[in-house]
Amino acid sequence: MEEKTFSLPLIGEKAPEFKAITTQGEINFPGDYKGSWVILFSHPADFTPVCTSEFMTFASMEKKFNEANCKLVGLSVDGLYSHIAWLRTIKEKIEYKGMKDVEVTFPLIEDITMEVSTKYGMLQPGESSTKAVRAVFFIDPKGIIRTIIYYPLSLGRNFEELYRVIIGLQTADAFSVALPADWQPGDDVIVPTAGSCGVAKERMEGKDDMTCYDWFFCTKKLDKEKVLKTVLKK
Repeated sequence: MEEKTFSLPLIGEKAPEFKAITTQGEINFPGDYKGSWVILFSHPADFTPVCTSEFMTFASMEKKFNEANCKLVGLSVDGLYSHIAWLRTIKEKIEYKGMKDVEVTFPLIEDITMEVSTKYGMLQPGESSTKAVRAVFFIDPKGIIRTIIYYPLSLGRNFEELYRVIIGLQTADAFSVALPADWQPGDDVIVPTAGSCGVAKERMEGKDDMTCYDWFFCTKKLDKEKVLKTVLKK
């Protein structure tokens, strides 16, 4: 019998659609999240230590993500009752890095058929055929995939980086700029490359309010308060 296969979704494509049962009821993805950014992330299994540390961190940062108009949606190939028992254990028993009594209120998808994991390429042959790797999909308010990050089963995610990506994507969109290595709100941003010889010359002569290292590489200041006022809900 021919196996059913799916190509990996790519940046710039529409997020694959699905309906699923979660710890917060049924969801229709990404339709239910229209108008919001979404981080859809997978983890290998319930009741595992790395995943527990990640869920506690995500839950502790959920308000921070929500203020940036970003919703969180988790996924595992485990069943709903396993999810519920695990999240209850996290709240009632686990204390880690000063976090305790942590309640996970964002939805955790039941994917025992591995349908969603397969659609999103979360099952990696080199890792496991039955456990989803630590995939992270950043999906914009129009349902378009904007960033994809994959981690192996053994490596926990950097959550400050995940938050930086959400802020960065919205900043790039809002101000029509690109962001340099290690960018943080308040740092200089990169302006679009000059589209003509005349513009390039003007930039190199210092006629624009920017710093040019060469004709193709110019930066300008973008105030941190302006960035946060634009991106974050007040």
